[in-house]
This record gives sequence, structure tokens and C-alpha cells, in this order.
Amino acid sequence: MAFSLIRRCSRAARTITAARFMSNVPENTVYGGPKPQNSNQRVTLTQLRQKHRKGEAITVVTAYDYPSAVHVDTAGIDVCLVGDSASMVVHGHDTTLPISLDEMLVHCRAVARGAKRPLLVGDLPFGTYESSTLQAVDSAVRVLKEGSMDAIKLEGGSPSRITAAKSIVEAGIAVMGHVGLTPQAISVLGGFRPQGRNIASAVKVVETAMALQEAGCFSVVLECVPPPVAAAATSALHIPTIGIGAGPFCSGQVLVYHDLLGMMQHPHHAKVTPKFCKQYAQVGEVINKALLEYKEEVSKHSFPGPSHSPYKISSNDLDGFLSELQKLGLDEAASAAAASAEKMQSSDSLSSQ
Repeated sequence: MAFSLIRRCSRAARTITAARFMSNVPENTVYGGPKPQNSNQRVTLTQLRQKHRKGEAITVVTAYDYPSAVHVDTAGIDVCLVGDSASMVVHGHDTTLPISLDEMLVHCRAVARGAKRPLLVGDLPFGTYESSTLQAVDSAVRVLKEGSMDAIKLEGGSPSRITAAKSIVEAGIAVMGHVGLTPQAISVLGGFRPQGRNIASAVKVVETAMALQEAGCFSVVLECVPPPVAAAATSALHIPTIGIGAGPFCSGQVLVYHDLLGMMQHPHHAKVTPKFCKQYAQVGEVINKALLEYKEEVSKHSFPGPSHSPYKISSNDLDGFLSELQKLGLDEAASAAAASAEKMQSSDSLSSQ
């Protein structure tokens, strides 16, 4: 009986081991959806609502990869948005339209690995939620399950978009709305044009934001609208508004990581960098300077020097290596190796003085 029990335990152990090997993630994180929200770790919707009720500003940064997500996390930003603006900022397109859901999921997963604290929101890209509520829900599910996001964002306030938002919320997925300038709609807007600049347009911004709230959205982005219009929408809503080019009267603000850091001065990026963006640094200039210095040092053979050539071979092994090269008839290679060893030794001596 004891032997039978041991055999059963052995089979069970083999089964568990096989399951572990079949998984492409560590054993303790096999669940592929959003990480369990902990009030001491991941920012939750409850915490955002509390901040909103207290009148505390909500901070949001749009990021697209692991390194930027780590910085956003370290800074204690409340929400990290993985925006479809990656199409322009990262992929070099002139609009947000070309990026696919599969491409967005790559960005989402990278950000999720780097940002452990902020609430993570992933954009539904153009063409992934317009056809039907079924398509919208399926796309939103993928963003959570495959992208490891906590919520999704969708643009616009047409009846079909409101219905899509409502269906996604009813499927158990948190939704952030987006009104004003909606970049996915540039075809009908006639380009990247601010909204709410006349009576009808201003009223539409407020009414659309209210409709998204009624559909169950937990927050609404207000993009490129006059401050009085944003103030009116913020006052009319019970949920937070996140402004981008909408003045100081929103519940919070969002900027793109690359834009606020002054990351790129390339003419194309300058063309797509919005007027409302404040640059808190000129990181692009630092990057350009560093790259030019690197190019110069490589050209002059001053990099890498001794301090960046850390891997050594002992004198005995070097002699043996040279001997083997000579046996192989590689006399020139042996001479080059010997000369380099002598030069490195000389450089080491000079650097230690």
C-alpha cells in the first residue's frame, strides 16, 4: 500500500513538473490577466475615486515600453496609459490609425512588466471596436488577458461608441472614455482640430462626456477643448476628467512620456508634438550629445579603454592560446593577439598610475 501511494505521488509530481514546463511564465504568475489589485501596490479605481472626491489631481502619463514604464512607476504616477499614439511616437506614422491590436498588445505587455504601481489602461486602436459590440468586447478582453492591462480606453461619443462602452463595462471591464479631439476620427474631423470652439461643439463635448458616464465609464479624457468647456464637463460629471490640452480645470492631466521629456527633436516628431505640451526636460539633447561622443570615441579608437574591457586571460593561457594559433598556421592572428595583450597591459599600467 505504501509503495502504491509513493507511485501515485510520483506521478502527481511528474504531472506538476510537466505543467510548469509547459507554462511560459513563472509558476506563481500563471494567471495571465491583470495582477490582483492591492491597495498598497497597484493603484485601484477605488483610490482614483477617493482622490477625485477629495479634489486631489490625478496624474496620468502615456508610455509605450518597459524602460519608460519603470520611470513612470518610480515617479509614483497614478495611471499609465498605453496609447495608440505609439503609432506616431514609436512607429513613425503620421496618424494613430495604422497601429494594430497585436502591435498594441506588445506595448501593453512591455509596460505591464515595468509599471507595478500605476493603474494600467490600454487603448483600443482604430478598427477593433467599431463593427459591433461583440468585436468591442472581444478586443477589450484581449487587452486585459493578453496585454495585462487593468482597463481599456476608447474614443468618441457616437451612439455606437456609447453602446460599445456600455457593453464592455457590462462584460466586467473598466472603461475610460475620450471626447473632444479624437485622433482616430481625423477623417471626419478634417485633421487634428480642437473641438468645443463654438456653441454646438462645446455642448456636444459636455453631452458626450455625460453619455459616456451614463454608459459606465470610470473616467473621461478631454482633449484639445477650451478650458471653460472642460470646466463645464468636469462640473457636470461625477467621474474624473483627464485633460490633455484642455486647461487646468480637469480632475487630472495626461501627457505623453516622450513629449514631456523633450525626447526627440527630429522634424517628424516636431511636427506631431502638440502645442499644449510642456517639456519638463530636454532629454533629446542629452541623448544626441551622448551619441555624438560615442561616435567620436569609437572613431578615434579611444573606446573601449581598459575600464570597459574587463575580461582577462591569464599569461599562461595566453601563451598556450598563441601556441595553438601558430600550430593552426595563424601566425598573423597570434601576432595580433600578442600585440593587443601588450597594449592592454600598457594601458592598464597607465590608468593605474
